[in-house]
Amino acid sequence: MKKVAILGIGQTKVDEHWDKSLRELGGEAAFLAMQDAGVEKVDALYVGNMLSPMVSGQNQLGTFFGDWVGLWKQEAVKIEAACGSGAAAFRSALMAVSAGDVESALVVGVEKMTDKAGKDVTAALATAADSDYEVEQGVSFVGINALVMRRYMHEFGWKHEDFAPFSINSHANAMHNPYARLHEKITVEKFERSSMVATPINLLDASPVGDGAAAVIIVPAEKVMRRPRVVVSASAAATDSIAVHSRKDPMFLNAAYLSSKQAYEMAGVKPEDIDVFELHDAFSIMAALSLEATGFAERGQGVRLGLENQIGVSGKIPVCTRGGLKARGHPVGATGMYQIVEVVQQLRGECDATQVDGASIGMAQNIGGSGATILTHILSKEN
Repeated sequence: MKKVAILGIGQTKVDEHWDKSLRELGGEAAFLAMQDAGVEKVDALYVGNMLSPMVSGQNQLGTFFGDWVGLWKQEAVKIEAACGSGAAAFRSALMAVSAGDVESALVVGVEKMTDKAGKDVTAALATAADSDYEVEQGVSFVGINALVMRRYMHEFGWKHEDFAPFSINSHANAMHNPYARLHEKITVEKFERSSMVATPINLLDASPVGDGAAAVIIVPAEKVMRRPRVVVSASAAATDSIAVHSRKDPMFLNAAYLSSKQAYEMAGVKPEDIDVFELHDAFSIMAALSLEATGFAERGQGVRLGLENQIGVSGKIPVCTRGGLKARGHPVGATGMYQIVEVVQQLRGECDATQVDGASIGMAQNIGGSGATILTHILSKEN
């Protein structure tokens, strides 16, 4: 298998892009990645997206974007894994390049979510849950996470305000990211006063949706001359039951544990070797559960890392250094690719005020559904 490196990156600001169509949004990120890579053509195109048939009325996104960016005749496909679609597309492209089937691949994660009414988007997002045993019973996606958070607080004795550092950290970091949707610092007091969405999850526990696209170009590592060179050291994926109530332990992300364990072994590293972790903080409870499942905290103690200021850029394990889903925004099918792009920025040393000093190994973890599909990637810097 060939070692694979990331040659170019591109992203758009997460926002309400009323002036851009789905093709323009994804195309912008693709062109920026190609410009950064210094290429005009690639051998294959992989698109990560969840909602385009329901929100934009468009399927067959591989050919849709290939046609727009001038990649005719090449392989071009769409990959869907709910909110994990971006990382799933990246993994598919990675396997193709590392196997030698193609010499270069463009991966685009794209989502346009603000063209429909909120209730319609909520219904579309619910398709990531179990339609028979969750959605049919009237439980929304945020409601499922609220049930998990309530049980977690009961089991381990945490108060709602104890989760505030996760949101505070993400908002503070987003202030320095021009591509982030929310540029507003928050406090514990503001966190606690925020409007309730589904008890105990309030507005500042939850990530905002938005329109956005992020892209990378990957090639065999020997073709990348720029330094530092960012290589893909590990790629792993695992699944759990789609319905949370079917799990042996609803408060443990087993797919995160399995995929990160495999990724650590593949990369030859341990949790303490990770310099930056772009985790999937769709809700503050997911940040805590991710830290526990990936080995950064003991069971039930993920919240403590935030309370002890260990998740900031100078902490034990810097997370969400560009704002995370919470403040950069969560254009669901694109989120996994934003995470990859942001880790590359850290390893290149391009993050200015939120740069993690000496970052050489970064991890990105993208979650589909309420922990049903989880993909973990580890990237490393080679000088």
